[in-house]
Amino acid sequence: MASKGRPGGGKGKKGPSKGTGGLGRKALEGRGPTPKAEDRTYHPAGKRKAARERLDSSRGGRSKPAARPQRAQTKKSGSDEVETVTGRNSVLEALRTRIPATTLYLASRIEMDDRVKEILSLATGKGIPILEVTRPELDRMGGFDSVHQGVAITVPAYEYAHPAELFERAVSSTTQPLLVALDGITDPRNLGAIIRSTAAFGGHGVIVPQRRSAGVTAAAWKTSAGAAARLPVARAANLTQALKDMKKQGAFVVGLDGGGDMNLHAFSLADRPLVVVVGSEGKGLSRLVSETCDAIVSIPISAATESLNAGIAASVTLYEVAKLRAEAGA
Repeated sequence: MASKGRPGGGKGKKGPSKGTGGLGRKALEGRGPTPKAEDRTYHPAGKRKAARERLDSSRGGRSKPAARPQRAQTKKSGSDEVETVTGRNSVLEALRTRIPATTLYLASRIEMDDRVKEILSLATGKGIPILEVTRPELDRMGGFDSVHQGVAITVPAYEYAHPAELFERAVSSTTQPLLVALDGITDPRNLGAIIRSTAAFGGHGVIVPQRRSAGVTAAAWKTSAGAAARLPVARAANLTQALKDMKKQGAFVVGLDGGGDMNLHAFSLADRPLVVVVGSEGKGLSRLVSETCDAIVSIPISAATESLNAGIAASVTLYEVAKLRAEAGA
């Protein structure tokens, strides 16, 4: 009687085994080259291509071929950068002022109001590629904390002016020069709010330091509600030196600080070229900038409130300056 071997270890027959019919050879041949991303319907690139085709079809094929969507936020390409601007007001203002937008993105099934219709009209007239994308894609492009309202554009990085050039431009205007310089403002939303207020109260521009300062990013664009498209912003390599140079040209430099030696209500020097310097909320004006100012002005507030937001402080001061100038011109 033959002894049992280990399970599965039975003896097989000797001799040739049954073939696979070529199945093994076919498996080794593979499935051929991998299709391009835009040719795969499940891939994001393929979905964007399908969206473009649907958009072209809905317009009767009259639109120009659209460029590939940019990546979220800032994308560097060599020395170039691209910023994503979101929100109907910001996008509309940017297109009205002929900002060189590269692509317009619209959410699928977007609600068409007057702003969206004008955005489409301006983009079509300028030959800007228009892409229909999903709302999650717009969330990714603008940042998940942004309110894009179904609209976004990509624009080149902001081109800053030189402080001297900005002051010369202000001097050549029909009104007394009014500039705002920021000392240590690192929140781009504060920068955007100050740009908006400066434009609203007749200012000629904003100056920011090159280091340790917020720049004109997508967040600043958004908060400015498009004012960044109309108001020039200069970047100074050395803010203190830039202020000294403008003082030599006849500017009066006023710093804002809670412990200032002059009350804003008593300020009466608005009838001359003016530079208002706004410090950071935490540290206020730096020592060198404070020493460069001709006067330090404080805004009277309730004792129960420790300080004002930098954007609000700038708005209050600019309003007071605009009021004084209007009274002087009356």
